Amino acid sequence: MESIFSQFLLLATSNIECILPSTYLLALPSRILIMCGRYTFTKVPDESIIVQPQDVEIPLVPRYNIAPSQLCPIIPQHDIGHIHFFRWGLIPHWAKDTRIGYKMINARSETVLEKNSFKGPMRKQRCVVLADGFYEWKKLKGGKQPYRILMEDERDFVMAGLYAFRRSPEGKDVSSFTILTTEPNELTMDIHDRMPVIFDQEQKDRWLDPSESAEDLLEVLRPYPAERMKVYPVSSAVGNVRNDYAELVEEQ
Repeated sequence: MESIFSQFLLLATSNIECILPSTYLLALPSRILIMCGRYTFTKVPDESIIVQPQDVEIPLVPRYNIAPSQLCPIIPQHDIGHIHFFRWGLIPHWAKDTRIGYKMINARSETVLEKNSFKGPMRKQRCVVLADGFYEWKKLKGGKQPYRILMEDERDFVMAGLYAFRRSPEGKDVSSFTILTTEPNELTMDIHDRMPVIFDQEQKDRWLDPSESAEDLLEVLRPYPAERMKVYPVSSAVGNVRNDYAELVEEQ
């Protein structure tokens, strides 16, 4: 099956390994391991459709361990022809402290219109988050086993997101986002009780369409069909946010 972002993305060579510079790791607390709390995007976007942040140059490399507080590729509703890099962990425009973003890496789809932080973005600041897999940890006797969950054909996909803009009292702008979650499908329920909302092409188009109402869009916030996905165990090294190399996605 052809990728829904084939017009945007170029395949990366499989042997590229990269540990990102410290500017890419924004003081992430190591205890954050929640759904959806880590994911991958191993394709390299076409540089011509990238909008770089004003204060930092993001390296266009495969990402094998994307974590909260990092700058991540999304397609925002206000500019669907380009890929932007926003900070993962939504920071509302009214927030007094940017650390609130650590608590807002996910938004429950069932209550998204009930929460002050999310109901505004749900109406006019929706986005899709580019990915090709996500990680989850299963509790076992003696520890936790990480798994990578992806499409059966290993194509890239998009997850439902919301974004926000905030300007600090010092005049610094922060663009941030959150990933919407839903109940698990049959494949993931044995690992965790939540999963990210994943879209196909039609759902993606509806989500980014400004004429669609937030209320009507609740119907697309559903578990992705389990028969189109697969899962396999990976190395515990993925638990360290500073690890970001190709071996992390290999089956163990």
